[in-house]
Formats: sequence, C-alpha cells, structure tokens
Amino acid sequence: MAREIEVNNNRSLEEIKLQYEQLINAQKELDALRKTYEHIELVKKLLGSAQIELMRRQFTHDRSKLQSPEWEMFAEVTHRLAGMTYGSDEYKACLEEMKQGPLVHHYDHNRHHPEYFEDGIEGMNLFDILEMFIDWSAAVHRHDDGDIHKSIQINTERFGLSPQLVAILENTVYWIRDEFEGLNTQQDLEV
Repeated sequence: MAREIEVNNNRSLEEIKLQYEQLINAQKELDALRKTYEHIELVKKLLGSAQIELMRRQFTHDRSKLQSPEWEMFAEVTHRLAGMTYGSDEYKACLEEMKQGPLVHHYDHNRHHPEYFEDGIEGMNLFDILEMFIDWSAAVHRHDDGDIHKSIQINTERFGLSPQLVAILENTVYWIRDEFEGLNTQQDLEV
C-alpha cells in the first residue's frame, strides 16, 4: 500500500527552499551526532586498551627482584636503604655499589627505569613514564624521610627531566594515592 503524499501546489519556492534547508541541516546534525558517538566509542575502546597495558605492568612490575641475581642484592640492601635519604651522598654510594652487580640486571629487565634505554627518558613512552612515576611515589614510603616532591626535584637533575615533564609530574602527585589503604577485608568496604 503506497502512501499518498499530499501535494500542496500553493507553496512558494521560498517555502520549499526553507524546508529543503531544514532537511539538510537535520541530516548534518544527525551525521554529527553519529560521528560524535563513534568518536566516544573509539576513545572508550582505546582507554580500555590503555587499561590493559597498565594491568600488564601492574602484574609484572619489578618481578625480576624476586629472582636471582637481583633477589640476593635487594634482600641485603632494602633495610639499609630505608634509613637513607633519597639522593644523599650515602644513597648515591649505595646505588653505585649496587650498580656493580645485579642492579644493572634490574635496569635491563624493567623498562620503567630510564636506564633501560640508551637515551634515558627520551626513549620512554607514556606507560613507562607513568609506571616510573608511580614507582617513585611508592618508593618514598620506603624511606623514613621520603617526599615525592623532593624525589621529583632530585630525579629532574639525575635524569634531565624537562620543565614540562616536571610540571606534569607535579600536577599528577595528587592523583597517585593508595585508594585501597585500610581495606583488608570485605567488612572494610562497608560505609
């Protein structure tokens, strides 16, 4: 059954042009809406891919420390490092001592360390830098006088960080916190 279309021969050419422009504009708006939804969906998928990469790093971070030759070194120096101030002459001497042995192995097997790359920070990607920064943020808790802002300052000189990257790291400090602190059992989930 074909629909009957009422033809109004009394419409002016201007009215027909206006209606045509409205249809074209509606079509453009629908197309823009479709493209916007496609963009949003693609960003969601790419963020999901980024989450997967972060999870891969979450479950592989520093696992080489648990195996020889690194384990023996970290078992020996972990307690010594806790009493040292990060970046102090004592800390630097301990680091140099460790570089004579398994620390090189650690750097060679963990790409979140600038030492992994021939060109240091310049060779890193955003995931490497984020993992490095989170590592620094966690490491300050291992020192009696740890301070992430001081660590950023010391590492700026140590690794030649650009002012722009330093600003980004400083802007990120607030966002890197232990969201799971105090959660030991499911009872702790209750509000």
